[in-house]
Amino acid sequence: MARLEISVPVRAGFEHINRYWDRQRHRVTAKILPGEFFVSVHQELIATTLGSCVAACLWDARAGVGGMNHFMLAVTGDHPDAVRWGNQLSEATRYGNYAMEHLINEMLKAGARREQLVAKVFGGANLIAGMSDIGRVNSEFVCRYLRDEKITLVSKDLLGASARKVLFDPVNGKVFIKRLPEMGNRTVQSRESTYREGITNQSMDGDIELFE
Repeated sequence: MARLEISVPVRAGFEHINRYWDRQRHRVTAKILPGEFFVSVHQELIATTLGSCVAACLWDARAGVGGMNHFMLAVTGDHPDAVRWGNQLSEATRYGNYAMEHLINEMLKAGARREQLVAKVFGGANLIAGMSDIGRVNSEFVCRYLRDEKITLVSKDLLGASARKVLFDPVNGKVFIKRLPEMGNRTVQSRESTYREGITNQSMDGDIELFE
């Protein structure tokens, strides 16, 4: 079979995203890291790995446009629960707002319509017992954001104690989830800790579930 990924162009602005050929599914797949997002109009799959971070998968079935982000709220004050939900400019929530707004705007540029968007959200795990539960704060934020923006949330898999691998298919809106063992949790925790420290200091195979 010909290597179909050669014929799949990358959208302008997403040249930095790592894309690879998924041999099992015979599809080009974009892998996003904490702080990144990707919009697909060429039937690429979108993948990421989540711990306490959250990913929102947005989809416009009529336009054939889908996208995913991967974000964590910045931590301000003495505790991550000190998020000022009523203040859209708060230091704690601005990274979530940024991630959601940029994903939506890029999808609209690609032909999606805001009133046709539906969402599926994942992540928000508490990987280390006894630590502050930033995963819960991230989960509450994304659900509240979608409610405030009147974007229908059709399914979610949030909280818990396990990291997740997420694979989103924008062609049909399906999402595949794989929970990672404890060793995978530690790897994801290390990656997210580095990311979390960065945004806070800025001035500004197992069981697989299918989410229809």
